[in-house]
Amino acid sequence: MPNQSDLLTHHISQQFNHELEELRNNLLSMGGMVEKQVSDAIESLINADSDLAIVVCEKDNDVNFMEIAIDQECSRILARRQPAASDLRLVLACTKVATDLERIGDEAAKIARFAIKLSEQGEAPKGYIETRHIGSHVSQMTQDALNAFARFDAEKALAVAKEDKAVDREYKSATRELVTYMMEDPRSITRVLNIMWVLRSLERIGDHARNIAEYVIYLVKGTDVRHIGLKRMQEEVFDNHLND
Repeated sequence: MPNQSDLLTHHISQQFNHELEELRNNLLSMGGMVEKQVSDAIESLINADSDLAIVVCEKDNDVNFMEIAIDQECSRILARRQPAASDLRLVLACTKVATDLERIGDEAAKIARFAIKLSEQGEAPKGYIETRHIGSHVSQMTQDALNAFARFDAEKALAVAKEDKAVDREYKSATRELVTYMMEDPRSITRVLNIMWVLRSLERIGDHARNIAEYVIYLVKGTDVRHIGLKRMQEEVFDNHLND
């Protein structure tokens, strides 16, 4: 498995080395902030903690500002350094990953807003077990995708991409159960619909985690693996050739 020294060129300019490392570290800091947003949003929902949900919503602005800062950093590097090969892939991957992290933050804020609504409605609706389960699953996917980026680990990234299929199945199963429940108890419709929107946000977080994993594979292997399917993605990951 390639390590950091394989993928980050050691340049004559120490300043360029520093800029690339700082960019990577800033992206991982943003990732840590988004991970906490997701976990806090789920906790605020399960525990009917409106105060925590408000904090999650407020943090969304910080995430947005971090995305802008990272984009500006990438633009400066592209303009001043004109990177090539693996350095160029790193800068491009950072811009893409930052976008997906910002969107994960948006979904976490949506969940927090629903947590506030549901806490005001009182009784916990059916669907919290499914929410906790899928929430735990996509939180782990996000963490694993960021770890794969930090370590330039294409195999771990592939595992994240594969997990997205499982999340999709869990989401569809939970949705079917909740629709049946609403049909049996029409009084629950409003509350359960809110939970279904939460599950939809969680499913989208899984999609964004998969996107991040795909960018890791692009960074490590030099091949764009979006839209090619898991079988071909796996072939790319286990191809020992690394494009410089």
